[in-house]
Amino acid sequence: MTSSEHTDAIGRAVDSGPRGADTGTRAGDHDGSAGAGTTEDLRPDGGTDLHPRDPAQLVDDAEDELADQLQTDTDDELAAQARAMARMLGGVSTSASSLSRQVKEARAEALEDHLPPSEAELPEGRFADRELSWLAFNERVLEQAEDHDLPLLERAWFLAIFASNLDEFYMVRVAGLKRRMATGMAVTAASGLSPRQVLDAISAKAKELAVRHARVFADDVQPKLAEVGIELLHWDDLGESEQDRLHKFFRKQIFPVLTPLAVDPAHPFPYISGLSLNLAVLVRNPASGKEHFARVKVPPLLPRFIAVDSEGRPYRPEDVPADAGGRTAFVPLEEVIGHHLDALFPGMEIIEHHTFRVTRNEDVEVEEDDAENLLKALEKELVRRRFGPAVRLEVAEGISPHVLDLLMRELQVGEKDVFHLPAPLDLTGLDLVHDLDRPSLKYPKFVPVTAQGLAEVESANPTDFFSAIRQQDILLHHPYDSFSTSVQQFIAQAAADPHVLAIKQTLYRTSGDSPIVDALIDAAEAGKQVLAIVEIKARFDEQANITWARKLEQAGVHVVYGIVGLKTHAKLCLVVRQEPDGLRRYCHVGTGNYHPKTARGYEDLGLLTCDRDVGQDLTRLFNQLSGYAPRTRFHRLLVAPRSIRPGLIERIEREIENKRAGRPAWVKFKSNSIVDEAIIDALYRASQAGVPVDVVVRGICALRAGVPGLSENIRVRSILGRFLEHARVYAFGNDGDPEVWIGSADLMHRNLDRRVEALIRIVDPGQIDFLVELLDVSVADTTSTWHLETDGWRRVNRGPDGRRLDDLQEMLMARARSRVAARR
Repeated sequence: MTSSEHTDAIGRAVDSGPRGADTGTRAGDHDGSAGAGTTEDLRPDGGTDLHPRDPAQLVDDAEDELADQLQTDTDDELAAQARAMARMLGGVSTSASSLSRQVKEARAEALEDHLPPSEAELPEGRFADRELSWLAFNERVLEQAEDHDLPLLERAWFLAIFASNLDEFYMVRVAGLKRRMATGMAVTAASGLSPRQVLDAISAKAKELAVRHARVFADDVQPKLAEVGIELLHWDDLGESEQDRLHKFFRKQIFPVLTPLAVDPAHPFPYISGLSLNLAVLVRNPASGKEHFARVKVPPLLPRFIAVDSEGRPYRPEDVPADAGGRTAFVPLEEVIGHHLDALFPGMEIIEHHTFRVTRNEDVEVEEDDAENLLKALEKELVRRRFGPAVRLEVAEGISPHVLDLLMRELQVGEKDVFHLPAPLDLTGLDLVHDLDRPSLKYPKFVPVTAQGLAEVESANPTDFFSAIRQQDILLHHPYDSFSTSVQQFIAQAAADPHVLAIKQTLYRTSGDSPIVDALIDAAEAGKQVLAIVEIKARFDEQANITWARKLEQAGVHVVYGIVGLKTHAKLCLVVRQEPDGLRRYCHVGTGNYHPKTARGYEDLGLLTCDRDVGQDLTRLFNQLSGYAPRTRFHRLLVAPRSIRPGLIERIEREIENKRAGRPAWVKFKSNSIVDEAIIDALYRASQAGVPVDVVVRGICALRAGVPGLSENIRVRSILGRFLEHARVYAFGNDGDPEVWIGSADLMHRNLDRRVEALIRIVDPGQIDFLVELLDVSVADTTSTWHLETDGWRRVNRGPDGRRLDDLQEMLMARARSRVAARR
């Protein structure tokens, strides 16, 4: 149930609930002329009768009246509490009607003070909570898994994504909130919700979604997988021959790597690593009758689900042959282990066993100012991360109370952080099932095309990038435009070109087998000046980035870890080339990482240009990152933390002025997240001035749309699909001459205040038109999206006639294919 449905349901229950009767005048309110113990009753004919009444009856009547009034008060209080809880679960502290009322009152006060309406105070409670908004985003991911129109294995994949997302949310966001509360540093959020309210709402909402997630798998996806021959079986579902083969597999492949850990006076409770799957085992010594607890860790290096072919032979899920006939059966690894516990505890009686899983605080903190060497400091912190406090305990339904009590006590986890879920736990393992070679159960294959401007015809001949870029700026739109035949090939060509003197590159995330890292190493070994700004604090990629930073250093690349106190998140590459008419600088500015693998699944934008102003801008920015240049000025860039927030707000205010002057005005944003209060307030002011504002946001949205008087001119849409929407685009009407920026920055405090981010202004009229059209189609009523309404998110994927609305990503894939067809 969505937060809006939850509110409606509560409202219906309250409206239809018992109400105290209107009993008229209370005891003791009668006219003083009536004697004690008598009542003056009015007859229909207007006369009066004086009848003595039983005092006991008077007392009973008075008690009934009081009870009725108390019931009414209780109902009103319960209704108010229900409405407050519904708002909290929706991540807001104030209702939309209350916000509208505050706006009217503020405008009236401004009028009394002879101030223009634009200077009226904005209402309290106008922001949604970022943490609960993130949970609303993950609910949209879950709704993808619930969508029966999607291919079945893709639905399983979305279940795995939901589980992985929730893991990271607890490891970082919930862990961080708990840490701040424990140290007394937590403050009331901009939403107006206290830290305790946020944590309570997270617990309630996350548990609701986790149970719903498990049920979608158990009641819908798993049975449908079985219908097409992909079965997730329990041990008892296997035939005798299959069990015999798994017995052998256990003895040869599983048993040697298991380590049972007993808990007794000589063996303290073992450390449970974060996100590991475990068996809590209760055994009894037949000789003494004593019961003992033990823990068995499910080995993470073995496949989460053991695949069993039609003859019962186990193999890794990704090794399932494409032509395998008949069914493909999977057995959860923990069930195989659980059935063989007697081999781990010979001579002991196995009383019971249950699966459980712990999530720990894995947010990294490094005091850079005090660290002599950031690299070494971070390496030490990564070791400490493994031992962070537990923030969530997942247990399989049916776990015995005394085993659960033991786990909660030893892990120091409270009831609110315990998730009771149906087995199997840890559905992130469904990505292995998704890897099966069953094309009919997946999205149709899409092959990216070479970007327009880089190849007039698809061919095996490499493009001369420098010649192509000299002719025009080239806008890239991944994954529709191939990353490998554009950005990756551009850097490889630069590394091999003898006329290239220097390459400067930012690396936030990259893959372990990155051709880009290899190209930088080749360039350095060829004697070119190569600078790599490696962000080793990229969350959960720290260890990989440390490894590649050392590899780059060993090859002679100048490796810099950016500016102290700031993460370098900008996506930049600068190539300096000697040409007949002098040095020329070729640049790439993008919205996504230089990561060949994610570039196939992330929607991102990039610009290849040799524009002189951009070349100067990137030279100055790289000098700032590697040296000292705090007062740098830029031509076509906005750079955080100095100029992105003020630059965007300045342009929003310009749209407000244009609207008041009767000139064309609009604002269109596309971002992963929008949280920054200053920018949201600027958008509220624009809406109040009548400026149409369109926002496309994938994840967190603290902006509240459609509130009368505050944001009725703001439309917010969200798009999820086979590709992860990742591009950031900021466009302004600018009196009929649209101004469009793309870049790395989301509208969040961390991006605008604590990171080096870069936005670049697009100047080619055709590219501006394309990006504005992209934003328009993204919010069109004919496009399948989620709509942010005053009471929460609502999916709109069908039109009034019941037909499915257009899928934006399918439209863009079709456009890319047609472009290739036109070249032939």
